Amino acid sequence: MDPFDDLLRGVRANGAVFGGSVLSPPWALRFTDGAFLTLCAPLRGEGWLVPAGGGPRRLAAGETAIVRGPEPFVFTDDPSSAEGAAGAVQEVSCGGPGAAGGGVDPADGGADGRTVLMAGAYRVPGEVPRRLLQVLPPVLVVPDGHHDCAPMRRYLEAQLSAHLPGRQIVVDRLLDWLLVCTLRDWFDRPEAASPAWYRALGDEVVGPVLRAMHDAPHRAWTLASLAAVAGVSRSTFAKRFHELLGEPPLAYLTEWRMTLAVDLLGEPGATLASVARRVGYADPFGFSTAFKRVRGVSPSAYRAGRKAADQPVFAS
Repeated sequence: MDPFDDLLRGVRANGAVFGGSVLSPPWALRFTDGAFLTLCAPLRGEGWLVPAGGGPRRLAAGETAIVRGPEPFVFTDDPSSAEGAAGAVQEVSCGGPGAAGGGVDPADGGADGRTVLMAGAYRVPGEVPRRLLQVLPPVLVVPDGHHDCAPMRRYLEAQLSAHLPGRQIVVDRLLDWLLVCTLRDWFDRPEAASPAWYRALGDEVVGPVLRAMHDAPHRAWTLASLAAVAGVSRSTFAKRFHELLGEPPLAYLTEWRMTLAVDLLGEPGATLASVARRVGYADPFGFSTAFKRVRGVSPSAYRAGRKAADQPVFAS
């Protein structure tokens, strides 16, 4: 396990296919899922992504885009009129009507200017995967040439055209795979400004330590034991870690533990003692002190506020 694995854990496509019809110009699709991430991949043809408050980005077959939400965005054949003429904009939801509808023959698109778009919505539940959103631009586009997607795209096209049992699950999981590959390839691109932890994973000193921390956040790590994982002296390790991540190793570990704790506190039946043990604290007092120092409130106050926010509001 490493930071990238952890951030994507639990992120799953939800009703992933928009394939109700082949898109013939003029067209404009307005995505209103409110999803935190939306993956878009034209199987045939091309279009323009127009995010809320941003400029248009061309997206062609052979490219994959990820749009950061939850604001609506438009995919259109004409970026100069992204909102379209009266009645020209179709509001879509990856998990709603039009999603994974009757089969579409992907071969129908592209040759005559028509487009077939595949899209998947990701709700990104929990505090851990939401950290991923903090390091992504509003729209990112990655060409297929950076990972071996061509065979998988052909398989996706076949699944869209078929009416086999479990088709939706198959396509959802393939889109999950495509999401991971696209994010990984994006972080490797020079324009991505990838996060420090991602770059540090390739470091021979710090990389093994990050994996060890994320594999076992409950362990009673010390600077000495982390340096032993790195195979260098404590001073060498501490200096290298700070150079790459901008903070001391134990500060990084504490922040990661508190991020995990936020999600654990929301689990049914979780006690402060059980959460404390799972994030490396021998007793609830030490855990509560660390949590308040990092999050600004005690674990009990945080959980009470979370429960209150989840309560439905009834009109009088």
